[in-house]
Amino acid sequence: MNRFLLFITLFSIPIFLSAQEISGVVTDNAGTPLPGVNVYEKGTDNGTSTDFDGRYTIEAPADATLVFSFVGFEEKEVPVNGLTEVNVTLQDGVSLGEVQLVGSRSPKRTSTDTPVAVDVIDVGEVNTQTGKIEVNELLQYAAPSFNANKQSGSDGADHIDPASLRGLGPDQTLVLVNGKRRHQSSLINIFGTRGRGNTGTDLNAIPAASIKRIEILRDGASAQYGSDAIAGVINIVLKDAVEKFSGSVNYGFYNTNAEGEFPEGTPNTDGNRLDTDRDGNAIGEDQNFDGGSVKVTSNYGFEIGEEGFANFTVEYLNKNKTLRPGFDFRRGFGEAAIEGVNFMGNLAIPISENTEFYAFGGRNYRDTDAYAFTRNNPTARNVVEVYPNGFTPRITSIITDNSVSAGFRTTTENDWNIDLSNTWGKNFFHYFIKGTINASLGEISPTDFDAGGHSLSQNVINLDFSKYYEDMLEGVNFAFGAEYRTENFEIFAGEEASYATYDTDGIPITNPDIQQQPIDPITGDPRPGGSQGFPGYGPDNEVDRSRSNVSLYADAEFEFTEAFLLAAAARFENYSDFGSTINGKLAARLKATDDINLRGSVSTGFRAPSLAQIYYNLKFTNFVGGEALESLLSPNNSPVTESFGIGPLQEETALNASLGFTANFGKFTATVDGYYINVQDRIVLTGNFDAPQIDNVEAAQFFANGADTETLGLDIVLSNEFNLGDGKLTASFIGNFNDMEITDVKNGNLNEQTFFGERDKAFLLASAPDSKLTLNLVYDIEWFDAALGLTRFSEITLLDFQMFEDPADYGGLANQVEAASDIYDPKIVTDLNLGFKLNKSLKLNVGSNNLFNVYPDQQDDWTEAGGYWDAVQMGFSGAYYYAKLNINL
Repeated sequence: MNRFLLFITLFSIPIFLSAQEISGVVTDNAGTPLPGVNVYEKGTDNGTSTDFDGRYTIEAPADATLVFSFVGFEEKEVPVNGLTEVNVTLQDGVSLGEVQLVGSRSPKRTSTDTPVAVDVIDVGEVNTQTGKIEVNELLQYAAPSFNANKQSGSDGADHIDPASLRGLGPDQTLVLVNGKRRHQSSLINIFGTRGRGNTGTDLNAIPAASIKRIEILRDGASAQYGSDAIAGVINIVLKDAVEKFSGSVNYGFYNTNAEGEFPEGTPNTDGNRLDTDRDGNAIGEDQNFDGGSVKVTSNYGFEIGEEGFANFTVEYLNKNKTLRPGFDFRRGFGEAAIEGVNFMGNLAIPISENTEFYAFGGRNYRDTDAYAFTRNNPTARNVVEVYPNGFTPRITSIITDNSVSAGFRTTTENDWNIDLSNTWGKNFFHYFIKGTINASLGEISPTDFDAGGHSLSQNVINLDFSKYYEDMLEGVNFAFGAEYRTENFEIFAGEEASYATYDTDGIPITNPDIQQQPIDPITGDPRPGGSQGFPGYGPDNEVDRSRSNVSLYADAEFEFTEAFLLAAAARFENYSDFGSTINGKLAARLKATDDINLRGSVSTGFRAPSLAQIYYNLKFTNFVGGEALESLLSPNNSPVTESFGIGPLQEETALNASLGFTANFGKFTATVDGYYINVQDRIVLTGNFDAPQIDNVEAAQFFANGADTETLGLDIVLSNEFNLGDGKLTASFIGNFNDMEITDVKNGNLNEQTFFGERDKAFLLASAPDSKLTLNLVYDIEWFDAALGLTRFSEITLLDFQMFEDPADYGGLANQVEAASDIYDPKIVTDLNLGFKLNKSLKLNVGSNNLFNVYPDQQDDWTEAGGYWDAVQMGFSGAYYYAKLNINL
């Protein structure tokens, strides 16, 4: 211990000896002060920003180099050389490698100067003040209307977290990387999860260590960026730093001390002992901690010539399962295990003075492992000679995400910026079911199966033009361009035993009138085929479908005066499979005073149905109140779907409007934005229709343009900075208030409660919680900083499996809804992070997410996931404790 204290003392002495206060003013070419300029000490995470008068103050060594960066201006490095006052003038213009602020193609815009709401999140800063290890977790607590949560018992959704903006679907938010469209996941969420019936982009496939900043446009942007941008746009800007190494080592674990009884253990293949995690540690009773995770990251960049760069990131994550209290039919309730490796690169190479080649992309590999529902005896789904005490199957998967984007940027002699690029990406999802059985094969059945999988690939060609006219009005920016996009969705079959039902002679049943299905000797019921937990995809499920899209856009920003800005955009898109659409947008900003901006927008939007929503199909086992139900998800283009009166999918359409203001008073900033979103023909997953006409199926589900919704909301972001003693206190409040209403259910002649009933409505509304309020306090003093976060999650109501019972048993539908309502009261989650700067290069962080081990309210055994709680937004794993060593060289 004494050696450790000596180590800290020796490495801390240089900080105390050489640090000094440096201040100054940052202006543009005309001498106008620039507020919001990022100022940081090169090679460290020590930084600040200028106030409204362009002034800054920072503690740094006398021999330090300060870096000044600001959107719309060239970055500048200034050696301190012992000075205590450093004034800087930034030159106009954005370097070729710089990415424009999302939501505006003008190079002169800042996040508080835009006519619509934009969050700019410095991931490097946030990442060192929290123990959250995935991008979704970071954004959950940093952006007002962003929501994501872990799932359990939801097949593939246990492995990829669905996320959303402003309560809309995961597929109604467009994700860009360096301004280029990112491909979506091939997974479609089909159980009771956030984003039920939706696909989405897997943000966790992008390593947080590779991200310079994240820009979140909280406004409808289909007219600017195309399909999927109804709720907004998330633009991930990759790191471009050179001659700098940064890395981290993070270890953490969860506290299992939840109220309630844990299951006695998940029987393994011998049916008698507890299951184990990847490291061989027992999972189950008498265990105080679980979900141990290790994350190691490294990032390094180097110069290419005088102006070029290459920056690379490698990230390794190993996270064990968590196990939380569940009911007898769900003895494996908890988060999935993940082992993954991420790689991301970003580079730019000058070809001439005004032209450069750029490229970025990477690969994400994940090996995941999650529990399905338990098969308890007696059941025809088990073979007692193999599993004497029943079994809990495991759904494991290999997920790979590959992407690459490359292009050329140039500036012509008359100052037109031209960008030609090609972006390709593919998500590949392969299921392997373990600790399971094909009961129709009896004792000779394998216990592990290759169950097949699915993939989605996308290729996008972009050609963009833009020009800023300084001498026209007070500044005008024009932009236009074209995009050609192709997509391909595939489902591929697994091994035969994963999907087939075998007869008494061990031959796959193709003629049920002749071949006899084995009978379970205990229950007297036919033994079902396919791998339990997740039946494999068979040849009948295979899909290989593509489509193409051509789009043209134009947008412009007119600064009529220094006070008044008007922006307009229009976009035409034509799809090969359902036709064309035109969308438009108007937005304006008015400087009411030097300190206050008023802003607002109105736009139309759309989202094309995903290929997965059109063609996905699967026969699966749905557990309803602990009882297995054989279900069929029929593809939208199927005669079966048509026979139930479900028509072809069409695009969703939307009307967006927003009104708000921004304020800057010294170090206090505020943005308040109200919004209205009306979505017509939302694509939903229907309820379960009785399907006695389909062999070996009890119920059928479909995708349909099934509902209209109307959303009113308010986003609030407040921040201030105070000098407190010898340190600095930064306080920020982030709030979202959201009210979604389902205005119409488009069931046609079908029964509404079956088509999209009260239970289905509750899942949709739970994706749009009434509010999320976060208070963040950060205190920084020389070698030490502390961050305290308090987040209040609002009440959520879900309807459980009692809704599948006969309403007459409850005295009518209203009483049934009341009995089935699982109410999750508001909860406050506390995060605490303590940072210790050991020296200029090393920083140690220790802390806890959900410090006080708060859980959602316990429910009865009718829950969707079979645990004491459903997958609500605050999570269900309890307190997470961690230590993290950050390295900057």
